[in-house]
Amino acid sequence: MARLRAPDGCPWDREQSFDSIRKYTLEETYEVFDAIERRDFPHLAEELGDLLLQVLFYAEMAANEGHFTITDVLDHLNRKLVRRHPHVFGEEASRAAGNRADVDAAVEGSAAAVLRNWEEIKAAEKKPKADEAGQTPSRLDTVPRAMPALAEAAKLGSKAAKSGFDWPDWRGLLPKLAEETAELEAEAASADPARKPAVEAELGDLLFTVVNLGRHLGVDAEMALRGCNRRFRQRFREMEVASARPLEELAPDELEALWAQAKRRLAAQNVGEELTSGAKAPVDPARMMSGLKSGPTAQDKRSESGPEAQR
Repeated sequence: MARLRAPDGCPWDREQSFDSIRKYTLEETYEVFDAIERRDFPHLAEELGDLLLQVLFYAEMAANEGHFTITDVLDHLNRKLVRRHPHVFGEEASRAAGNRADVDAAVEGSAAAVLRNWEEIKAAEKKPKADEAGQTPSRLDTVPRAMPALAEAAKLGSKAAKSGFDWPDWRGLLPKLAEETAELEAEAASADPARKPAVEAELGDLLFTVVNLGRHLGVDAEMALRGCNRRFRQRFREMEVASARPLEELAPDELEALWAQAKRRLAAQNVGEELTSGAKAPVDPARMMSGLKSGPTAQDKRSESGPEAQR
Protein backbone atom coordinates (compact mmCIF):
# COMPACT_ATOMS: atom_id res chain seq x y z
CA MET A 1 0.00 0.00 0.00
CA ALA A 2 2.87 2.36 0.77
CA ARG A 3 4.32 1.58 -2.67
CA LEU A 4 0.98 2.30 -4.36
CA ARG A 5 0.68 5.64 -2.55
CA ALA A 6 4.30 6.63 -3.20
CA PRO A 7 5.09 9.58 -5.55
CA ASP A 8 5.89 7.14 -8.36
CA GLY A 9 3.03 4.78 -7.46
CA CYS A 10 -0.52 4.44 -8.78
CA PRO A 11 -2.20 7.75 -9.77
CA TRP A 12 -5.65 6.46 -8.73
CA ASP A 13 -4.49 5.26 -5.31
CA ARG A 14 -2.64 8.53 -4.72
CA GLU A 15 -5.78 10.56 -5.46
CA GLN A 16 -7.96 8.77 -2.93
CA SER A 17 -9.07 10.23 0.41
CA PHE A 18 -10.98 8.95 3.44
CA ASP A 19 -14.19 10.30 1.95
CA SER A 20 -13.66 8.89 -1.54
CA ILE A 21 -12.99 5.27 -0.54
CA ARG A 22 -15.45 4.84 2.32
CA LYS A 23 -18.18 3.73 -0.10
CA TYR A 24 -15.90 0.90 -1.24
CA THR A 25 -15.54 -0.25 2.36
CA LEU A 26 -19.29 -0.75 2.58
CA GLU A 27 -19.36 -2.53 -0.79
CA GLU A 28 -16.57 -4.90 0.25
CA THR A 29 -18.32 -5.64 3.55
CA TYR A 30 -21.49 -6.69 1.75
CA GLU A 31 -19.51 -8.77 -0.72
CA VAL A 32 -18.10 -10.65 2.28
CA PHE A 33 -21.70 -11.17 3.50
CA ASP A 34 -22.70 -12.47 0.09
CA ALA A 35 -19.84 -14.98 -0.08
CA ILE A 36 -20.70 -16.25 3.43
CA GLU A 37 -24.38 -16.65 2.56
CA ARG A 38 -23.50 -18.61 -0.58
CA ARG A 39 -20.88 -20.65 1.33
CA ASP A 40 -18.43 -19.75 -1.44
CA PHE A 41 -15.27 -20.13 0.63
CA PRO A 42 -12.74 -19.63 -2.20
CA HIS A 43 -14.51 -16.37 -3.03
CA LEU A 44 -14.74 -15.50 0.68
CA ALA A 45 -10.95 -15.69 0.97
CA GLU A 46 -10.68 -13.20 -1.89
CA GLU A 47 -13.33 -10.87 -0.46
CA LEU A 48 -11.73 -10.89 2.99
CA GLY A 49 -8.52 -9.79 1.30
CA ASP A 50 -10.39 -6.94 -0.37
CA LEU A 51 -11.86 -5.92 2.98
CA LEU A 52 -8.43 -6.05 4.60
CA LEU A 53 -7.16 -3.82 1.80
CA GLN A 54 -9.59 -1.15 2.99
CA VAL A 55 -8.01 -1.25 6.47
CA LEU A 56 -4.53 -0.96 4.97
CA PHE A 57 -5.66 1.90 2.74
CA TYR A 58 -7.08 3.93 5.64
CA ALA A 59 -4.01 3.26 7.78
CA GLU A 60 -1.63 4.34 5.01
CA MET A 61 -3.56 7.56 4.38
CA ALA A 62 -3.58 8.27 8.12
CA ALA A 63 0.18 7.65 8.26
CA ASN A 64 0.69 10.01 5.32
CA GLU A 65 -1.14 12.72 7.27
CA GLY A 66 0.64 11.97 10.54
CA HIS A 67 -2.40 10.63 12.44
CA PHE A 68 -1.50 6.98 13.10
CA THR A 69 0.04 3.90 11.45
CA ILE A 70 -1.05 0.30 10.88
CA THR A 71 1.06 -0.57 13.93
CA ASP A 72 -1.16 1.68 16.04
CA VAL A 73 -4.25 -0.01 14.63
CA LEU A 74 -2.97 -3.47 15.56
CA ASP A 75 -1.82 -2.26 18.98
CA HIS A 76 -5.28 -0.86 19.74
CA LEU A 77 -6.83 -4.17 18.67
CA ASN A 78 -4.45 -6.27 20.78
CA ARG A 79 -5.01 -4.12 23.87
CA LYS A 80 -8.77 -4.24 23.41
CA LEU A 81 -8.81 -8.03 23.15
CA VAL A 82 -6.74 -8.37 26.33
CA ARG A 83 -8.71 -5.64 28.14
CA ARG A 84 -12.11 -7.19 27.38
CA HIS A 85 -11.14 -10.81 28.07
CA PRO A 86 -9.97 -10.87 31.72
CA HIS A 87 -11.27 -14.45 31.95
CA VAL A 88 -8.70 -15.48 29.32
CA PHE A 89 -5.68 -13.23 29.86
CA GLY A 90 -6.18 -12.56 33.57
CA GLU A 91 -7.47 -9.56 35.49
CA GLU A 92 -3.98 -8.08 35.94
CA ALA A 93 -3.28 -8.12 32.20
CA SER A 94 -6.76 -6.76 31.51
CA ARG A 95 -6.20 -3.79 33.84
CA ALA A 96 -2.73 -3.21 32.40
CA ALA A 97 -4.40 -2.96 29.00
CA GLY A 98 -6.73 -0.24 30.32
CA ASN A 99 -9.73 -2.01 31.88
CA ARG A 100 -11.41 0.34 34.41
CA ALA A 101 -14.44 -1.83 35.17
CA ASP A 102 -14.79 -4.08 38.21
CA VAL A 103 -15.98 -7.36 36.70
CA ASP A 104 -15.98 -11.00 37.79
CA ALA A 105 -13.47 -12.83 35.60
CA ALA A 106 -14.73 -16.23 36.80
CA VAL A 107 -17.25 -16.72 33.98
CA GLU A 108 -17.19 -20.53 34.32
CA GLY A 109 -17.81 -21.17 30.64
CA SER A 110 -20.85 -18.85 30.47
CA ALA A 111 -21.08 -16.87 27.22
CA ALA A 112 -23.73 -14.64 28.85
CA ALA A 113 -21.32 -13.74 31.66
CA VAL A 114 -18.65 -12.94 29.08
CA LEU A 115 -21.05 -10.58 27.28
CA ARG A 116 -22.00 -8.84 30.53
CA ASN A 117 -18.33 -8.25 31.34
CA TRP A 118 -17.69 -7.06 27.78
CA GLU A 119 -20.47 -4.47 28.04
CA GLU A 120 -19.34 -3.22 31.46
CA ILE A 121 -15.73 -2.89 30.33
CA LYS A 122 -16.82 -1.16 27.13
CA ALA A 123 -19.05 1.27 29.07
CA ALA A 124 -16.14 2.12 31.39
CA GLU A 125 -14.00 2.87 28.33
CA LYS A 126 -16.59 5.30 26.95
CA LYS A 127 -17.23 7.20 30.21
CA PRO A 128 -14.03 9.31 30.23
CA LYS A 129 -14.73 10.43 26.66
CA ALA A 130 -18.26 11.52 27.61
CA ASP A 131 -16.93 13.34 30.68
CA GLU A 132 -14.40 15.21 28.57
CA ALA A 133 -17.15 16.30 26.17
CA GLY A 134 -19.31 17.51 29.06
CA GLN A 135 -22.11 15.08 28.15
CA THR A 136 -24.29 13.01 30.42
CA PRO A 137 -23.34 9.41 29.59
CA SER A 138 -26.04 7.18 28.11
CA ARG A 139 -26.25 3.43 27.71
CA LEU A 140 -26.91 4.11 24.05
CA ASP A 141 -23.59 5.94 23.56
CA THR A 142 -21.93 2.61 22.75
CA VAL A 143 -24.12 2.15 19.67
CA PRO A 144 -22.27 3.73 16.70
CA ARG A 145 -24.31 6.18 14.64
CA ALA A 146 -22.43 4.96 11.57
CA MET A 147 -24.01 1.49 11.72
CA PRO A 148 -26.47 0.51 8.97
CA ALA A 149 -29.87 1.82 10.09
CA LEU A 150 -31.50 -1.60 10.56
CA ALA A 151 -28.59 -2.86 12.64
CA GLU A 152 -28.52 0.39 14.66
CA ALA A 153 -32.26 0.10 15.39
CA ALA A 154 -31.86 -3.48 16.65
CA LYS A 155 -28.88 -2.50 18.79
CA LEU A 156 -30.70 0.50 20.28
CA GLY A 157 -33.68 -1.67 21.15
CA SER A 158 -31.45 -4.29 22.71
CA LYS A 159 -29.57 -1.72 24.78
CA ALA A 160 -32.77 -0.06 25.97
CA ALA A 161 -34.18 -3.47 26.91
CA LYS A 162 -31.34 -3.91 29.41
CA SER A 163 -32.83 -0.95 31.30
CA GLY A 164 -36.26 -2.58 31.27
CA PHE A 165 -37.56 -0.29 28.49
CA ASP A 166 -38.96 -2.88 26.11
CA TRP A 167 -42.07 -4.77 25.07
CA PRO A 168 -42.70 -7.90 27.14
CA ASP A 169 -42.68 -10.22 24.11
CA TRP A 170 -43.20 -10.20 20.34
CA ARG A 171 -46.99 -10.24 20.70
CA GLY A 172 -46.82 -6.92 22.49
CA LEU A 173 -45.35 -5.37 19.36
CA LEU A 174 -48.27 -6.27 17.10
CA PRO A 175 -50.61 -3.51 18.41
CA LYS A 176 -47.69 -1.07 18.14
CA LEU A 177 -47.17 -2.18 14.55
CA ALA A 178 -50.84 -1.47 13.77
CA GLU A 179 -50.60 1.90 15.53
CA GLU A 180 -47.53 2.99 13.54
CA THR A 181 -49.11 1.79 10.29
CA ALA A 182 -52.23 3.87 10.98
CA GLU A 183 -50.12 6.95 11.76
CA LEU A 184 -48.18 6.51 8.52
CA GLU A 185 -51.40 6.12 6.56
CA ALA A 186 -52.79 9.30 8.10
CA GLU A 187 -49.72 11.34 7.13
CA ALA A 188 -49.37 9.80 3.66
CA ALA A 189 -53.00 10.54 2.83
CA SER A 190 -52.10 14.22 2.49
CA ALA A 191 -50.99 15.36 -0.96
CA ASP A 192 -49.13 18.33 0.56
CA PRO A 193 -45.38 18.06 -0.26
CA ALA A 194 -44.67 19.88 3.02
CA ARG A 195 -45.86 16.72 4.84
CA LYS A 196 -43.00 14.63 3.41
CA PRO A 197 -40.81 15.01 6.55
CA ALA A 198 -43.73 13.78 8.66
CA VAL A 199 -44.28 10.82 6.32
CA GLU A 200 -40.57 10.01 6.55
CA ALA A 201 -40.71 10.18 10.35
CA GLU A 202 -43.73 7.88 10.53
CA LEU A 203 -42.15 5.41 8.10
CA GLY A 204 -39.06 5.44 10.30
CA ASP A 205 -41.17 4.68 13.37
CA LEU A 206 -42.78 1.77 11.52
CA LEU A 207 -39.41 0.38 10.42
CA PHE A 208 -38.02 0.71 13.96
CA THR A 209 -41.00 -1.26 15.28
CA VAL A 210 -40.56 -3.98 12.64
CA VAL A 211 -36.85 -4.30 13.46
CA ASN A 212 -37.63 -4.75 17.14
CA LEU A 213 -40.33 -7.29 16.33
CA GLY A 214 -37.58 -9.22 14.58
CA ARG A 215 -35.35 -8.84 17.63
CA HIS A 216 -38.02 -10.38 19.85
CA LEU A 217 -38.48 -13.21 17.36
CA GLY A 218 -34.73 -13.84 17.30
CA VAL A 219 -34.52 -12.67 13.68
CA ASP A 220 -31.90 -10.19 12.47
CA ALA A 221 -33.79 -7.65 10.34
CA GLU A 222 -30.83 -7.00 8.04
CA MET A 223 -30.38 -10.69 7.33
CA ALA A 224 -34.14 -11.19 6.92
CA LEU A 225 -34.31 -8.39 4.36
CA ARG A 226 -31.25 -9.69 2.53
CA GLY A 227 -32.95 -13.08 2.33
CA CYS A 228 -36.11 -11.46 1.00
CA ASN A 229 -34.08 -9.54 -1.58
CA ARG A 230 -32.39 -12.76 -2.68
CA ARG A 231 -35.74 -14.51 -3.11
CA PHE A 232 -37.12 -11.55 -5.07
CA ARG A 233 -34.11 -11.66 -7.40
CA GLN A 234 -34.59 -15.39 -7.97
CA ARG A 235 -38.33 -15.10 -8.63
CA PHE A 236 -37.97 -12.09 -10.91
CA ARG A 237 -35.26 -13.87 -12.90
CA GLU A 238 -37.60 -16.87 -13.25
CA MET A 239 -40.28 -14.51 -14.59
CA GLU A 240 -37.87 -13.12 -17.18
CA VAL A 241 -36.80 -16.60 -18.30
CA ALA A 242 -40.36 -17.94 -18.49
CA SER A 243 -41.80 -15.01 -20.44
CA ALA A 244 -41.73 -15.11 -24.24
CA ARG A 245 -42.06 -11.32 -24.29
CA PRO A 246 -40.40 -8.49 -22.34
CA LEU A 247 -42.10 -8.10 -18.97
CA GLU A 248 -42.98 -4.47 -19.62
CA GLU A 249 -45.23 -5.62 -22.49
CA LEU A 250 -47.33 -7.88 -20.25
CA ALA A 251 -50.63 -7.07 -18.60
CA PRO A 252 -50.89 -7.06 -14.79
CA ASP A 253 -52.69 -10.43 -14.69
CA GLU A 254 -49.95 -11.98 -16.86
CA LEU A 255 -47.27 -10.64 -14.53
CA GLU A 256 -49.20 -12.02 -11.56
CA ALA A 257 -49.38 -15.46 -13.19
CA LEU A 258 -45.65 -15.45 -13.95
CA TRP A 259 -44.87 -14.42 -10.36
CA ALA A 260 -46.97 -17.27 -8.95
CA GLN A 261 -45.38 -19.72 -11.39
CA ALA A 262 -41.89 -18.58 -10.40
CA LYS A 263 -42.68 -19.08 -6.71
CA ARG A 264 -44.01 -22.60 -7.34
CA ARG A 265 -41.03 -23.57 -9.48
CA LEU A 266 -38.48 -22.31 -6.98
CA ALA A 267 -40.37 -23.91 -4.08
CA ALA A 268 -40.34 -27.26 -5.89
CA GLN A 269 -36.65 -26.82 -6.62
CA ASN A 270 -35.92 -26.11 -2.95
CA VAL A 271 -37.88 -29.21 -1.89
CA GLY A 272 -35.89 -31.29 -4.35
CA GLU A 273 -32.61 -29.96 -2.99
CA GLU A 274 -33.84 -30.64 0.54
CA LEU A 275 -34.63 -34.26 -0.29
CA THR A 276 -31.27 -34.68 -2.00
CA SER A 277 -29.18 -33.12 0.77
CA GLY A 278 -31.30 -34.06 3.75
CA ALA A 279 -31.21 -30.42 4.88
CA LYS A 280 -34.28 -28.64 6.13
CA ALA A 281 -35.51 -26.02 3.68
CA PRO A 282 -35.81 -22.50 5.11
CA VAL A 283 -39.28 -21.23 5.96
CA ASP A 284 -40.55 -18.83 3.34
CA PRO A 285 -41.75 -15.68 5.11
CA ALA A 286 -44.09 -15.14 2.14
CA ARG A 287 -46.26 -17.91 3.54
CA MET A 288 -46.37 -16.21 6.93
CA MET A 289 -46.71 -12.54 6.07
CA SER A 290 -49.67 -11.58 3.89
CA GLY A 291 -47.83 -8.51 2.59
CA LEU A 292 -45.50 -10.79 0.62
CA LYS A 293 -48.17 -13.02 -0.91
CA SER A 294 -49.07 -10.56 -3.61
CA GLY A 295 -47.36 -9.90 -6.91
CA PRO A 296 -47.18 -6.73 -8.98
CA THR A 297 -50.97 -6.48 -9.42
CA ALA A 298 -51.60 -6.35 -5.69
CA GLN A 299 -48.88 -3.74 -5.34
CA ASP A 300 -50.59 -1.63 -7.98
CA LYS A 301 -53.86 -1.94 -6.07
CA ARG A 302 -52.15 -0.79 -2.87
CA SER A 303 -50.73 2.29 -4.56
CA GLU A 304 -54.18 3.13 -5.92
CA SER A 305 -56.09 2.60 -2.72
CA GLY A 306 -53.67 4.26 -0.33
CA PRO A 307 -50.75 3.34 1.95
CA GLU A 308 -50.76 -0.06 3.54
CA ALA A 309 -48.41 -1.79 5.97
CA GLN A 310 -45.59 -3.61 4.24
CA ARG A 311 -44.16 -6.67 5.96
